Amino acid sequence: MVTIDVNERVERAMEYFKSGYNCAQAVAMAYNDIMEMSVEQVAKLTAPFGGGMGRMREVCGTVSGMTVLAGAISPAVNPQDLEERKQNYALVQYFAEQFRKENGDIVCRRLLGLEPIVERAETPMPSERTAEYYKKRPCVEYVGCAAHIVGEYLATK
Repeated sequence: MVTIDVNERVERAMEYFKSGYNCAQAVAMAYNDIMEMSVEQVAKLTAPFGGGMGRMREVCGTVSGMTVLAGAISPAVNPQDLEERKQNYALVQYFAEQFRKENGDIVCRRLLGLEPIVERAETPMPSERTAEYYKKRPCVEYVGCAAHIVGEYLATK
């Protein structure tokens, strides 16, 4: 495994988000080396998970980013190996629970105070990243939190 500087990974993830990448991309891209993929490959793979999966405001993209990373950290590639799959699922659940403990939920719309959300109320158009966006959206902090959770986990391995 790679030596992890947790604070550096958190900063990297937050900078990716601030530069325009979505929440899932930002978290996963900060650990592209763990995934043994280029930053571009990770960005492509995780793009659909932003905004709570395609801006549907379901599972927070930061949690989805951690979930993708769980696949690299604890891979489950053999469909017959239930122990391998159990370990992978346990890591996904651990990441989600840590995020929930720190933020109160793992669902995008609830984290952003957008409930109740009417079906099809959100458009697929991402929000423009303006100073006002960052004032009213805590997403950059959620990105940092998720990157920290992954980093702390990896630092103990």
